[in-house]
Amino acid sequence: MNQKMKRIRQIFVALVLIAAVEGFSSCEKYSFPQPAVDPNATWHLQADIQPIFNSNCITCHGGIQSPDLRSGKSYLALTKGGFVKSPGESSILYHQITTNTDHIPRTTSAEKLKILYWISQGALNN
Repeated sequence: MNQKMKRIRQIFVALVLIAAVEGFSSCEKYSFPQPAVDPNATWHLQADIQPIFNSNCITCHGGIQSPDLRSGKSYLALTKGGFVKSPGESSILYHQITTNTDHIPRTTSAEKLKILYWISQGALNN
């Protein structure tokens, strides 16, 4: 009986150690906060916004689905199509990336803010 209790105790200790190792190894050692997005910076379509479209949007909006967000076509598609208007929070583009479940995970919080600030600054073709 004493031998059985020893064996059960050893198995229990081993399971606790395995659980502890698993628990600690799943935690991130470092966390990297996203860089702050300056609302007062001047946001440029070609330098700041188009790269967001290129990496996140043109899979679907590459000429087949409106608006066409390919480089060289995105500005006209957004402005003529009525996707950007002031205030930025009420524009269709910003509304889609913040409320449409198909679009929300595609862009980061920082990218959403850049788009919002670009629209709020007049959505210039710069």
